[in-house]
Amino acid sequence: MLVAKICGNKIQTISYRLGIIVIIVAKKSYFNLKQYCCVVTNVIKSKWPFIKNRLVQYYYLIRLDKPVGILLLLWPVLWALWIAAEGTPDTNVLFIFILGVIIMRSAGCVLNDLADRNLDSHVSRTRDRPITSGKVKPLEAIAVTAVLLLCALILVLNLNDLSFKLSFVAVFLAIIYPFMKRVTYLPQVFLGLAFAWAVPMAFAAQTNSVPYIAWLIFITAVLWAVVYDTMYAMVDKADDIQIGVKSTAILFDDADRIIIGSIQIMILFSQILTGARLELGKYYFIGIALASLLSVYQQYLIKDRIPENCFRAFLNNQWYGMIIFAGLFLNYTFG
Repeated sequence: MLVAKICGNKIQTISYRLGIIVIIVAKKSYFNLKQYCCVVTNVIKSKWPFIKNRLVQYYYLIRLDKPVGILLLLWPVLWALWIAAEGTPDTNVLFIFILGVIIMRSAGCVLNDLADRNLDSHVSRTRDRPITSGKVKPLEAIAVTAVLLLCALILVLNLNDLSFKLSFVAVFLAIIYPFMKRVTYLPQVFLGLAFAWAVPMAFAAQTNSVPYIAWLIFITAVLWAVVYDTMYAMVDKADDIQIGVKSTAILFDDADRIIIGSIQIMILFSQILTGARLELGKYYFIGIALASLLSVYQQYLIKDRIPENCFRAFLNNQWYGMIIFAGLFLNYTFG
């Protein structure tokens, strides 16, 4: 009994002393953290005009002021996820891909502007971009790209192994695309490959496989990108010819409307084939019918090749993608 009492008193004393030490360390850590936060806050306050200026420039650098690019990349991803999951995609996968689309499109914009920094000054539409105008230094832009790619890596690490392996192709395509306009008249095809690669990745993330139907949707997305990016290239066609860069708008020349229309028919056929293969219902095919009317409207807009109207046709494609997704969503929701 005496030994147990002595041991108990010693344990109580040790526990008491340890408790005091923990409290002292916690208080010291709290005050150090508070002091550090105060220092950081004061630095931010003193440098806020500079920080605000950089954030604004980065906002324009990654083109968050022009979200149409995000939507054009997002719609095929949502097509793929809804088909792969039969209308009920995994919430985590859906969140990762939506965030990933924003991040990768932003990184792609910066990489494109870095590659074109000596060309954009000769194009009226792009000469005021942050890198070309000198508002953001190339090293800054490289740092922003590195941060964005790191964020994308963190996201993809939360997906399965197949998705992770496919992501290396996505990064490769994002890096080489900006340089394609110097070596080929088909940079729009490479943009399509870069944008559409999210389709097999979405299937891989949702089903851990990339079935035949995923590649059919992938081809559809590539063709769609060629259509809208050729319309986009028609806006800058005169400037591109003058500075010596290549595009499908230049390659197609006077046959641009006919070739764009032919590709639009191929897209329509591919989407009908997808619906037939999956035995999708009336809502999906109503969506295709409505989207095809938008294709006709886009042909009307580009008929005289007026740059402003070609740009409107390009922008109109965001509604095309949305209508196709709406048809899929209603099909899986109401059958």
